[in-house]
Amino acid sequence: MIPAFPAAPPRRPVPPAESDPSWTRLLRRVPDRELGMAPVICVLLLIWAVFGLLNPAFLSAENLVNLTLQSAPTGVIALGVVLVLLVGQIDLSVGSVSGLAASIVAVTTVLHGWPVGLAIALALGVGVCVGLGYGFLATRLGLPSFVLTLAGLLVLAGVQLRVLGPSGSVNLPFESWLVRFAQQGFLPPAAAWGLVACATAASAAAQLRERSRRARAELPRASLARVLLRTGALAALLSVIVAYLGQGRGIGYPVVLFVTLVVVTDVLLRRTRWGRSVRAVGGDRRSALLVGVPVRRTTVSCFVACSTLATLGGVLAAGRLAAANQGTGGAETYLTAIAAAVIGGTSLFGGRGSAWSALVGVLVTTSISSGLTLLDMDTASRHIVTGLVLVLALTADTVLRGQRSP
Repeated sequence: MIPAFPAAPPRRPVPPAESDPSWTRLLRRVPDRELGMAPVICVLLLIWAVFGLLNPAFLSAENLVNLTLQSAPTGVIALGVVLVLLVGQIDLSVGSVSGLAASIVAVTTVLHGWPVGLAIALALGVGVCVGLGYGFLATRLGLPSFVLTLAGLLVLAGVQLRVLGPSGSVNLPFESWLVRFAQQGFLPPAAAWGLVACATAASAAAQLRERSRRARAELPRASLARVLLRTGALAALLSVIVAYLGQGRGIGYPVVLFVTLVVVTDVLLRRTRWGRSVRAVGGDRRSALLVGVPVRRTTVSCFVACSTLATLGGVLAAGRLAAANQGTGGAETYLTAIAAAVIGGTSLFGGRGSAWSALVGVLVTTSISSGLTLLDMDTASRHIVTGLVLVLALTADTVLRGQRSP
């Protein structure tokens, strides 16, 4: 006798797309890359509005100039963290790496009389070696990056103390070109407006080239009106930024360097084979192996890039503060850098995020710190508010993405 099996429960019918709310259907049409930045930008604008109401000095041109200068060193470090997170790894030692780099530059130039350029090259070389070590141990021996870089944090912090010596602090001379670059270097107005024109033209050319490529492949493409609208919006945004910051001291050289690194990294991630490999490894490591992606080499390259950018951020921080001490690159540095990357929309599980996550995320964290400082709030309050904003940004991102799921 054949046993009788219970009938399968009927499947719930999936409601048609037309029954969804109109704003949900609109969200589904938005590209994932563009949606990823929308919640964070809304949070940033909300933060600026709140602090602007509580203290009008927050939105003054001079304070925003200081805010951008403060964001540049941490933003460079956060950019490296984004790359490591994209491949599903993490680096907790970026603060110690940046502190060690700052100490190397300060000690070699002040106490040993080295040229600043040679000292920076040595610091960058140390960053490359640290990244290679992490990459080798993580890919060849299979060590978890969380524990590995946590151990590296302790080791490098000890090396930093050894480098600084008994004094524990070294001051850079204000005549050093590194200090002048980080503190007093600002774009002339003509150069700033020239960069606006170049950026607008480059954006328009890239969009037209992409539209032409998709037309040849008979794929859907953006209309000319949309291209013109995007180009005009970018030109207007950049013009407002340059004009408003120009009322203060203008745009600092470290900010230009940081934004340039973001643009270059964004192009590498979106337009090169290496960038596609990074996203493939972070999205699904096993599938990446099956299709022939060089998983180990890609992972090592991201570790190297992260450590190198961390050393560059430490060099910029040393130039801005004109000093390196035992507190340089402390716990607040790596926590802020990782928080900036995550707040900016980079996934902790890999495969999702962009170079612009570092820029928007560090603006959020630095705005909170600057705004609470103007309100005479202590360090504990800044940490609490930053953590709450991190939760808010992740919640908004999760809710918006949930509405896009069919």
